[in-house]
Amino acid sequence: MDWTWFLSASAFAVAMSATPGPNNTMVVASGATYGFARTVPHMLGISVGFPAMLIVLGTVGLPLLTDPRVHAVLKWVGAAYLLWLAWKIATADPDPADPVAKAAGAGGRPLGFVQAALFQWVNPKAWVIAAGALATYTAGADGASLAATLALAVLFGIVALPCIGLWTLVGVGTARVLRTRRAVRLFNLAMAGLLVASLVPALRE
Repeated sequence: MDWTWFLSASAFAVAMSATPGPNNTMVVASGATYGFARTVPHMLGISVGFPAMLIVLGTVGLPLLTDPRVHAVLKWVGAAYLLWLAWKIATADPDPADPVAKAAGAGGRPLGFVQAALFQWVNPKAWVIAAGALATYTAGADGASLAATLALAVLFGIVALPCIGLWTLVGVGTARVLRTRRAVRLFNLAMAGLLVASLVPALRE
């Protein structure tokens, strides 16, 4: 590993963390519905959960990346879970006219740290990113390099939180213009639709 490796890996990590996908769609919806502070555990769960997933796959789980049976199971389990989350987002309905109820998380509760961390294992985009990252930045003649795997996980951990935080702020900012119950419901339905749409590339494989 040299400075060119770090520059390339960092750019990859930022691009993958900042582009739309299930994680970012979910924190936008959470930020709009529950506010920034209550979405922090969700954000931290993603920021810790994905690097941990990289480490596990890069050390003892490489066979999982090439086993088509594992991919099939995870694809459909992940799809079912994402559809459930989309339904939860679509039915979340805090009253925009009641800031106390909104701050208390009326209409449900945000995803917690453990839930968000475990979600990475059924997130189709997370598997695609992990496979690409490990193949590109850690592969060596004798398999994945432990040092490179750990460095890559640290890079993702560093860049993920600010990227996810920006998406959460988008949701918080959007909530300030949602002044009616109908507007909130339409926004939630749009976020749920985007989450379902993110499944299409994975299910078409």
